[in-house]
Amino acid sequence: MSAVLSAAQVPPIAVRRLGHAGLLPFIVGAALVWLVDARAHPYAALALAAYAAVIVSFLGGIHWGIAFRSATPAPALFAWGVVPSLVAWVAALMPPSASLVLLGAMLLVCYAVDRRVYPQHGLQGWLTLRFQLSAVAALSCFVGAAGT
Repeated sequence: MSAVLSAAQVPPIAVRRLGHAGLLPFIVGAALVWLVDARAHPYAALALAAYAAVIVSFLGGIHWGIAFRSATPAPALFAWGVVPSLVAWVAALMPPSASLVLLGAMLLVCYAVDRRVYPQHGLQGWLTLRFQLSAVAALSCFVGAAGT
């Protein structure tokens, strides 16, 4: 495999913009946890945790998509693909103070797994964007958890 990435391996600008736009609920949610009054605080924390759970679940689904590209997919891709959804489901049942920590950690675990999996499937060009998105999302979860 060439060390130079082809255009197909680098996320298009529209995808990068959508990914960064997807950080807005994380950033705004983390800020709101710290800024709203006590009556609205539980809703702000729950909104941030719910969005984080949806995104963690989405990150698992990407592995099913990677597996679908192969004529003989590795079963591990399908197995890992359900783990984030299961963790997100458990987190959704927890109070936001705990779920935000779990979801922030899971965002980092998902990135660590992707660092191993993406290059095996010619997707290493996506890792810079994945790092940016995961770092901001996880930090937002941790900041939100600290405010609960």
